[in-house]
Amino acid sequence: MDLVDCLLRHDAWTTKRILDICAELSVADLDRDFDIGHRTLRRTLDHIIHNMEIWSALMAQREYERSTDQTIPGMAQRLANAESRLRKVAQDVAESNAWNQTWYDHLDRPPRKKRFGTTIAHLITHSMHHRAQLLYMLRLCGVRDLPEGDVFSWEAETEGTPKP
Repeated sequence: MDLVDCLLRHDAWTTKRILDICAELSVADLDRDFDIGHRTLRRTLDHIIHNMEIWSALMAQREYERSTDQTIPGMAQRLANAESRLRKVAQDVAESNAWNQTWYDHLDRPPRKKRFGTTIAHLITHSMHHRAQLLYMLRLCGVRDLPEGDVFSWEAETEGTPKP
């Protein structure tokens, strides 16, 4: 099992589950103001996906143009693309054992170097943190039967772990 690939696939799967739940909500619920995180379901989802998009582009030294599509279908497509790109970056890092090598984050003020391994770990934990906020917001919207979002559920539902 490639642990990083497992965590990245679980991460995107869990975010997609929440997007699917949000697809059933009204626009008013998606844009309802809460006193947590990025304040709305829509902005919090966009924030998670945007971070995957921008940081995978920066690590791969690719140009990046910010997507403004914040519809649920649009964010689902953005998530699928971001997951693919991020997994490719992580695979390249793993194959070259470059976890401790650095890349230059020119968007930081001041710009600074970051380690590939730390950045990938940050993206996974960053998404988890914001998904917890999303689950809280969804509960306040009256949504029941929310996913726990744990790795065991992902594995059971997707058989996501490669066979040895």
